[in-house]
Amino acid sequence: MNHRQKHFSACLIALAALLSVGPIQGAWAATAPALNTASNFAVLGGAGVTCTDSTITGAAGSLLTVSPTATCTITGPIHAGDAAATAAYSDFLLAYDELATANPCPTDAAHNLSGDLGGMTLSPGVYCISGTGLLTSKLTLNGPSNGVWVFKAATDFTPIGGSVVMAGGGQACNVYWQTGTAVSLDATQFLGNILAGSAVTFTGVGSSLVGRALAKTAVTMTGASVIGCDVLPVPGSPPGSSTCKDKHHDGHDGDHDDDHDDDHDDDHDDGHDKDKEHKSQHNPFGSNDKHGDKK
Repeated sequence: MNHRQKHFSACLIALAALLSVGPIQGAWAATAPALNTASNFAVLGGAGVTCTDSTITGAAGSLLTVSPTATCTITGPIHAGDAAATAAYSDFLLAYDELATANPCPTDAAHNLSGDLGGMTLSPGVYCISGTGLLTSKLTLNGPSNGVWVFKAATDFTPIGGSVVMAGGGQACNVYWQTGTAVSLDATQFLGNILAGSAVTFTGVGSSLVGRALAKTAVTMTGASVIGCDVLPVPGSPPGSSTCKDKHHDGHDGDHDDDHDDDHDDDHDDGHDKDKEHKSQHNPFGSNDKHGDKK
């Protein structure tokens, strides 16, 4: 056996060893769907939205009616049967189908779940849930800020008294829950985008969602709160900062120096502008705190 044959044989042995220990890291990576105009809504229901003793921070929409009682607070716009609701619902259906096709169920046991997800710590990836999914205690999603989690339940998902928490820099709005039928949150603090095959129902005392509740049929809220992804601060921004969508800037932070014509001021301004240019590469708003636009 010559040197080349020996080298080829060694490569085959190494490849066989690699395959024998399972899929390579990232083999079950999740792909986030394009929500498009559906991303503008905190709550969206095809057959209506009913809100009692609850708060929706963000927009609410439906192909039919949005019915807030006197004890319901909706801070964003309401779209009932209008063009915005129709377009968003259509985009939601496309995203629902995209989740199914772009994220096939893994074949390994670690990513195929059943029963209660409470007590688990899961890294980014695709997870398929057989039967009725439960959550009666804390589920931790641990991963980087760009990590994506996709949970696909064949039928319904019914958390009772559970919670979802992010760790390691993971972002709630990078989590997607797709169900074949209904989602019922009972006294549960939940995170992520719910894309339900039928209804989404909030019951119990203190149920909450940070993310989006998108349902093919109705969304019913009783004693609950939803904070939409569209109104959350940009990850890493200071407390109280507005979203990228709400943040206004025009790049004229140094205009107040334009009338200074002495060499010292010109040199100072040039250095300052270069500093701003450098900072804008790291700042999603494109301006620093000191010289940002004042409203």
